[in-house]
Amino acid sequence: MAGNIVVIGSSNTDMIVQTPWIPKPGETILGGTFSTAPGGKGANQAVAAARAGGNVSFIARVGTDMFGDQAVEGFRRDGIDTSGVLRDESAPSGVALIIVDEHGENSIAVAPGANALLTPDDIHRMKYTLTSASVILMQLEIPMETVTVAAEIGAHAGVPVILNPAPAQKPDNNLLRDITLLTPNETEAELLTSMKIVSDDDIVRSAERLRELGPDSVIITLGGRGSYVSSDEFTGIIPSFPVTPVDTTAAGDVFNGVLSVRLADGASIIDAVRYASAAAALSVTKLGAQTSAPTSPDIDEMLAQLD
Repeated sequence: MAGNIVVIGSSNTDMIVQTPWIPKPGETILGGTFSTAPGGKGANQAVAAARAGGNVSFIARVGTDMFGDQAVEGFRRDGIDTSGVLRDESAPSGVALIIVDEHGENSIAVAPGANALLTPDDIHRMKYTLTSASVILMQLEIPMETVTVAAEIGAHAGVPVILNPAPAQKPDNNLLRDITLLTPNETEAELLTSMKIVSDDDIVRSAERLRELGPDSVIITLGGRGSYVSSDEFTGIIPSFPVTPVDTTAAGDVFNGVLSVRLADGASIIDAVRYASAAAALSVTKLGAQTSAPTSPDIDEMLAQLD
């Protein structure tokens, strides 16, 4: 039985230019290919979770503009409950400008728009949705106080709260005490701990420090190397799946969305991370954020071929 996933976060429209390399300050590159795609870390994670079989409710703010209309329509096509997606007449929908080079690396600038207006009051109005969830999943593209309130509600109700602390910023330690599972990448882990990560020993110490700050478990994502898991159930690196990347924009979002579904369904952390890693690997072989999120049959097929 699929678990109920509540994702709280951002929704953007991604405007993507593919170029041979990412331009330096003052440099102009001609001949890039332009496309648009639905994005935003919260929306990406919600879509990834829905395609992986989760029953997903999304809480967000979008504008009353064309981008907001397209976003809501897309969520509904993926079977996501949009009763918590609020339409804001005072601000435009969020937009991200993304440059992707020929190696799949990217550079991103975000204008948050209505995302910045998602308030604690909005969360309180959706309290029943949060307290009846199997898992709450959040990121940091919405106001920190909003994330803090949602985590507090989840923790008091005994609902596991997953926080992907991206984009990198330092939350209050009170927030971290309400987090069940923290999923930073190496850059975010360095910011949260003020510890430079150079070696494998540094990764271990960083994860230990993060758990001291409150989370029950920590997963530090290591890009092509895989994920370092620190939990009572398992500690160690779970390798990633080798693929040729086209666009890494949504790899972390797909990982977190699919991870939340597997954990909500009662999978072990090892199984959940392996399944999420396969989904993330599939996502980087396609251009775009939500457009690259695989379905559960896609993920199952990849794992079957490797087993």
